[in-house]
Amino acid sequence: MSRSRVRIGVVGCGSVLRAYGSLIQKLRFERAVEVVSVCDIDKAKAEAARQRWPDAAVYTDYRDVVTSRLVDLVLVLTAMPAHGEIAGAALVSGKHVLVEKPMSTSLEGARQLLETARDSDGILVCAPHVILSPTFRIIAKRIRAGDIGRVLLARARYGWAGPTWGAWYYQPGGGALFDLGVYNVTALTALIGPARRVTAMAGTVMPERMISGQPVESQVIDNAHMLIDFGDSVFGVVTTGFSMQRYRGPAIELYGSKGTIQLMGDDWAPQGYELWRAKHGAWEVYDETDPGWQWTEGLRHLIDCIRTGQHPVYLPEHAYHVLEIMLAAEAASGDGRAREIQSTFSPLELPDADAAPEEHDSRVDRV
Repeated sequence: MSRSRVRIGVVGCGSVLRAYGSLIQKLRFERAVEVVSVCDIDKAKAEAARQRWPDAAVYTDYRDVVTSRLVDLVLVLTAMPAHGEIAGAALVSGKHVLVEKPMSTSLEGARQLLETARDSDGILVCAPHVILSPTFRIIAKRIRAGDIGRVLLARARYGWAGPTWGAWYYQPGGGALFDLGVYNVTALTALIGPARRVTAMAGTVMPERMISGQPVESQVIDNAHMLIDFGDSVFGVVTTGFSMQRYRGPAIELYGSKGTIQLMGDDWAPQGYELWRAKHGAWEVYDETDPGWQWTEGLRHLIDCIRTGQHPVYLPEHAYHVLEIMLAAEAASGDGRAREIQSTFSPLELPDADAAPEEHDSRVDRV
């Protein structure tokens, strides 16, 4: 494609669009994109989105967006159960696609999406985009450089009290694993490699939720500990749920044979990292190098891929692997049996962060 503006069709104009909307405005200012259509099954939401982009066409049926000759890229921000169907239809039409997490809520749906993507002229990019943050890339570079030796154990965590809007979060196809745990599973597999087995303890700790002032029965996992076996006695644990009021401490900790490294804040909103190396005997504290980085940056990455011909960093096969882990964890929580993971993915080719590990300031806390 030439370096003309990429024309975006948005499908799903709810709360997630507010975050992507800010990035879209920046990209419009850079003359990289234009929004040509907005779509939501609730026409009022689509009309509200058009107030931001007055020239956009308004639809209530996603098919009008994915088949439009005016659309280059379809941004799928709907409720999770619709992701796979809409993304697949867009790829069949030859569109580029960014689909929010997860890529599908079923393994068969995700498998079909992979096959469609391989035959499509469009590029498929799946959320979450945590591996694009400068902090994540520096941590990955540290690990690959051997700063903590061989990774032996890992811990990741992300949760909150849960949405008070959108009953679909608590209906089949929703839940904390798909909405929250997906970030941690993506991060750990990106840093350590493909999983071999998984088991979990998970359940519904709050059987009823108040959504927009009305009681709604929760039919999904909202509280979970997931144990991932990476092979060779290397293990990771993910703690997630719509069950955490507050927390403090690292989002991700990796324990190696020669040290420890931990990502502060959340993996989708990093606040720097800390490193302990046995040979130094001290904690090195590194502030966030890019406080303005946003979890929506996958859209900018896809735009760059479209305009330059480069390949995406986070491949659909990796997103499929993450989905298989989450579905296996859900199944294992029901009968207590660990599940073998059948899928895999190629090692990531992460672009270097702007600053090399030793090139930004740290505070050293002596032990």
